[in-house]
This record gives sequence, C-alpha cells and structure tokens, in this order.
Amino acid sequence: MVKFSHGCWHPAPDTLIDWAVETVKAQAREDSLHFVTASKPINFRGDTLNNPTLTHHVSSPIDNVIYLSSTHWRQQKSVTQAPNFELFPNGQEKHAAPITTSKDDESLTFSVGDLSATVNTQPKAFDLVFRHRKKQLTKLGWRSIGYVKEGTTALHPKANYTDPNKGKRWVTYQLQLGVGEKVYGLGERFGPFAKNGQTIEMWNDDGGTGSELTYKNIPFFITSAGYGVFIPTSSFVSLEIQSERTTRVNIAVPGESLSIYLIHGSSPKDILSSYSKITGAPALPPAWTFGLWLSTSFTTNYDENTVTSFLDGMKERDIPVSVFHFDCFWMPGFEWCDYEFDKDYFPDAKGQLQRMKDKGVRICVWINPYIAQESSIFDEAAEKGYFIKRGDGSVWQYDFWQAGMGFIDFTNPDACKWYQEKLQKLVDIGVDSFKTDFGERIPTGDTVYFDGSDPAKMHNYYAYLYNKVTFEVLEKNYGKNNAALFARSATAGCQQFPVHWGGDPYSTFEAMAETLRGGLSLALSGFGYWAHDIGGFEGKPDPALFKRWIAFGLFSSHSRLHGSASFRVPWLIDETEEASKVLKHFVSIKHQLMPYLYSQAITTHHTGIPMLRAMFLEYPSDPAVWHLDQQYMLGDSLLVAPVFSEDDTVTYYLPKGEWYGILDQKLRKGPGYVTETFDFFTLPVLLKPGGAVAMGKGGEKVEYDWADGFKVLVNIEEGMDATVDIPNHETLGESVLSLRIKASGSEASVDVIEGKSNSTWELVVVNSKVNSANGGEVSSEGVVSVAPGASKVVITLL
Repeated sequence: MVKFSHGCWHPAPDTLIDWAVETVKAQAREDSLHFVTASKPINFRGDTLNNPTLTHHVSSPIDNVIYLSSTHWRQQKSVTQAPNFELFPNGQEKHAAPITTSKDDESLTFSVGDLSATVNTQPKAFDLVFRHRKKQLTKLGWRSIGYVKEGTTALHPKANYTDPNKGKRWVTYQLQLGVGEKVYGLGERFGPFAKNGQTIEMWNDDGGTGSELTYKNIPFFITSAGYGVFIPTSSFVSLEIQSERTTRVNIAVPGESLSIYLIHGSSPKDILSSYSKITGAPALPPAWTFGLWLSTSFTTNYDENTVTSFLDGMKERDIPVSVFHFDCFWMPGFEWCDYEFDKDYFPDAKGQLQRMKDKGVRICVWINPYIAQESSIFDEAAEKGYFIKRGDGSVWQYDFWQAGMGFIDFTNPDACKWYQEKLQKLVDIGVDSFKTDFGERIPTGDTVYFDGSDPAKMHNYYAYLYNKVTFEVLEKNYGKNNAALFARSATAGCQQFPVHWGGDPYSTFEAMAETLRGGLSLALSGFGYWAHDIGGFEGKPDPALFKRWIAFGLFSSHSRLHGSASFRVPWLIDETEEASKVLKHFVSIKHQLMPYLYSQAITTHHTGIPMLRAMFLEYPSDPAVWHLDQQYMLGDSLLVAPVFSEDDTVTYYLPKGEWYGILDQKLRKGPGYVTETFDFFTLPVLLKPGGAVAMGKGGEKVEYDWADGFKVLVNIEEGMDATVDIPNHETLGESVLSLRIKASGSEASVDVIEGKSNSTWELVVVNSKVNSANGGEVSSEGVVSVAPGASKVVITLL
C-alpha cells in the first residue's frame, strides 16, 4: 500500500513530495512537447536554486493515443536498465489524423486529431488537461505530478551528499476521475469488478483466486469516461483508485521516471483495439483447443492405466475429449523439471502418446521454469550459467516449491536455446501444448541476470519471457494459428501467447463467481481467450456445484476439467452419472457452436477485442450494465448468465429488445432484470436482438466441416445489419462463407457476400414466423432451407 498523503493538505509522515508547480521551460516541437516543471514557484532568480525539476515529454505513437513521460534524474538505472516491454510488435501505423503543436503566453498544446493535451504554463498554475474535442477526459491538476522521497534520512540535506538514493524514491501521477467514473481491468483481479475504492499493486504472486494477489498483473485500466491508461513498465506499480484521494487515480512507480499512454476511443472496444496495437494482439489458437480438456489433476496418483481408464470412461459415456493434460507428476517428485516422463509410471511414453493421438486426443504436459537440484539437468544448467545468479556469482537457489531449485535465466540466449531443446524432445514424442505454470515466484533480492536486467523490473516481466520462449517452440513446429499454451502468470503483452487460465479457485459457488470477475477483468486488460478449473481447484466439488461449473466452463472460450487432490472425471464426483450426462450435453452444444465461436476467435485475433466480454463492451450506452459481473457476452451475440446458487435460480439483466434462449427456445424482453430457475441441463444463453449465430452439425470433434449443413439462428430486429462468417476448419483464420443479414419492416434478406455453400443449410428466424422465402424453401416449422450455391435469400415475415 503506497499512500503519500495525509488527507488533502499534508504529506504522509517521513514523506517529502516535490510537486510540479510551475513550468520553467516550454517547447512546442514539430511532433511533440518538451517542458520542464519546477517544484517551487519562481518569484525571483534565486528560486532557480535548490529547486528539483521534472522533465516531461508529450507525443503520439499512433492515432487516438497520447504518450506522456516525466523524469527526475534521467541517467539512473531505474530509467535506463532493462527490461522494457516489447511494444508495437507489429510495427507502428502511420498517423491518419494530423499532429499539431502550439505555444502561446499561457499554454502548450499537443493534438492528434481530436485528442489533445494542454499544459498550463502560467506562473504557479501548472496543470495538464487531456481532452477529446472540447470534452475533458481527465487531467493532472494541482499537486498531481510529483517526485516523492520517503524515509527520515532521505529528507536530511546531507543525505544528498552521502547517499542521494537513501530512502525510497517514487514518481507519481494522480489522474482526476469525473463524477460517477468507473475503473476496470488491471489484470486478473478477483475482487469487486469496478476497481474504485481499491488499492491495486502490480506484483505477480501465487495467491489463489480468493485474495487481492494475482498471477496476472497488467498495468492497463479502462474507464467509463472514454479512455484507457497503459503504464509501460514491468516495475512494481501502485494504484490508489479513489482510495487515497476520492477524486483521483493515484499511480506510483519506484525510481526516477513514470510514463503513460492515454488511449481514447469512441467505445470501449476501440480502446482495447488501440491497446492491442501497442502491446500485441492475441495469437489465434488452433480449433482443437476449443474442445474439452481433461486433466489428471495436481497431486493425484496416476499412471498410464489411469489415463487410459479416464479416456475409455469418457468414450463409453460419449463425451468427446479434445486434449488430455498430464499435470506435474508425469515427472518424478523432487526432479521437476527434468522434462522427461517418469519411467516407473510411463514406461512407454512415446508409444502411449501415439496411441492417444490415434484416438484423436491431443497432448498437453505441465511444466515450470524451475529446475530442482535433483533434476538430471540441474548441474548442466549450473555449469553453463543458465540460471539466475546471486551477486557473488553463485546460483540463486530456493526450497519453496522444489528443493534446491534454480530459475532459468531467459535473458541468456543460450539458456533459451537449451530450454527449447528440452521442450523440442517432448514435441518430438507427440506433445502438442505446454501448461506453463508458475513464473510468479521470481527473486528480486541480491539477484543478477545475464543481460544485467533490473531484478525488480524482471519480477513481472519474467512471465513474458517464459511464455514467449515456450510459445516459439510450438509455433516453430506446428505453424501460425496452430500453437497454444495453457498459461498462468502474465504481464502486458502475454496475450500474444494464449491460452490463459484463472489459477486456483476453491470448490464453492462464491469462488465460481470470483473466477468470472477475474476473467472479466483480465479480458478488459487485452487478453482474448480464457479458461478456468471446472469444479474449482481446491477441494472436491459437490455434484450440484460441479454441474453448474460444467455449464459455465463449456460456455467459456476454453474448457478444462482440473483439480488439486481429486480427479475431475464426472462419474467420480456424481455417482448418479447425471454429471456425465450434463457434461456430454454441454460439450455437444459447444461443438455445434464452433462456427460461431471460431469466427469470434478470429475477430479477437484481428482486433484485440476479447471473446469473454463484460456487458458494457457490447452495450456501453446502457448505464445499467457497467456494474454487471455475474453475466457476460460470449462473443458479440450470446449473453451467458451462469447459475451461481444452490437453489437453481439466477437473476440477470437484459438490455433493450427481445432475447432468445438458444437452449430453451424462449423469448425474454428487456430492458430489465429477469429471475428464473433452471435444471442442470440449461442456463440463460441468449441470442441478442439483431444477432445471428451459425451452428454446425457437431459430432465427436471440434474440427469438422463447419460449413456442411450448418444453420443460422437469426433474432430479427428492425434495421439489423449483421454479418455471419463460417470459418474454414482446415485453413484456420480464413472463412469459407460470409453472410450478410439485413431486416426492414416485414422483410429480411440474406446475401452471400463471400464464398459459397456446397450443401443445403438452414435459416431459422427465432422470433417471427416466416411467411415466404425467395431463394429458399419454407418448412412447416418455418425453417428456410437454402440450396447449395445460393447467393441470396429474401424472406417475408408474418
């Protein structure tokens, strides 16, 4: 907790703040602003002495984004030392909007299109206002940019000579919040959805899902006022969000410099798209990852026979499994990670994996970046200098997890190559994916990296290097759009290496709900695809909870059965076998939804807009949706409201219009709240007004010809203009067919705007009865059958 003030007027004890109070140098350059602020007003020339300054820079890397940096001493390690985020991985787009700068007697102004930053340069009147056109987005006003010194010794004048860095040093921005303005994002956070009133600290930690700690700290937030803020440092960052000052977001970073990207958008989606240009868009996961993942769980006893019995049991119950995951104990205890199967339990690992793959099951194995002292590869890595070291040159070792473990130093190119060679051997015997667990327990004290990186800045950044180096192995072997991790730790940019899952929740309804809050916050931080442990990780779920979590899990982009000390095959949790039937039911529905789900995944890959969407991403103009955290949009057209209660009831909110339940075929009308009761085989999954969803035939695999005999559910709304894409299940990232659906009055048209259908497909209008169809045949049920190769269908409605 970093609070520098005591109320509105006084600094905290043992704290000195050099606030920016007056601009003493102001330059409007061709494409940027350069200005210097003093911490004491200049009344006469002597005030230029003993007056610490901050140097500021304003520019724009791309349209709709303003960059601001402020530095105290610019040649200190906290400013110059690596690591730094790899920003704009796909290059910077050229500005379409003009950049202008100006200077007059009272101000400096920088503009990129309609977005501007204006500096007040009048004496004793410094502030910095961000506007879109004439509307103020936020500002850094009186006592809002400062250099902070903490600790009694840091305040003594002699400290500047004996040790100028004595005490803690920070730079802070304190951004003004408007009336009613809400703040969201900042990574995978499991507490209240809106972050107002909270202290948030960017420091990756293994704390489960039931605390303020998180595995994925992302220094980016989005607001209800039309802008987002990215803080481009992997360092510790503290944010006091209406918690220290009730009208401000206080940002503090240790060291000598602080910078932000202020991102404007006409909608929250636009803000996320611009953010993805800065830090990278999510890669497109292969289609097989969207099927069901079955895990051994964590500390369970299992061997080849266990794995075979689970897969056989699922097949006997007609429950398709896309991926089987081997958790930790595929390697011997005390030897994690040697990246080799335990021969006592898996004597023929290569043969076993091939037999599984022959049945259509992909393989994922658990790994982490820590090498135990008893691992067969520990001495090799130590001798070659592949571990993080202490200041005395020895290996940084630790007992908290694996005894005597060392940490792979991913700043060393040779260590990266060595690590990738170990993973390559696993790929060679049939492994398709890696669960990149951990990456949070990274040392900071007395720590030396190969490239001289700052250990404090590396603590969060380590997750980026770890996941990137691992992802590269899979992409090299399987190609673009065919690589996928199952990752836990993350920082900004890690969304490029999907998929991410939510860590370790308890097996309770409350933990199920907090899991969703974490996923929504992570999605609002630029992460496109997301999963969670169905049934919870800690504890054994009771059958009712497990069945409700199954429905939630299968209506997430990615779906995995996983636990801690107990297996998650359904027949061991629910002896009545109802859980098996529920799982079969929802897996089947997800397979049918693959044309829709994968088209949404492609959109996520291209735009950075996540598949898991807080309601305000789709309905930003409805003030009622901004606080909703127990429901979500899955893609742009389906509303999902999981059942989080033992009494089978759920209350959820509907924006304006008629909503169609794709599971129960019922219409609900918004705006307003709805309370309903559901059995275990259904829940609210509603097609939005004016929405259209393509569904395929389904079957045993998620990878089938999605364009063969598909149907399109259409929820007609006056003036609708919707596009439906049927992706190519083989050439991932491309479409076989694109339809455009328009409606006006009692008539609707469906145009094939790209590709063609090679089979008959169906058009199902869910909220009206079809009277006639030109270009299709209407059945007695009102379903329109469209012949192969048809380019247009016009229907009239009763």
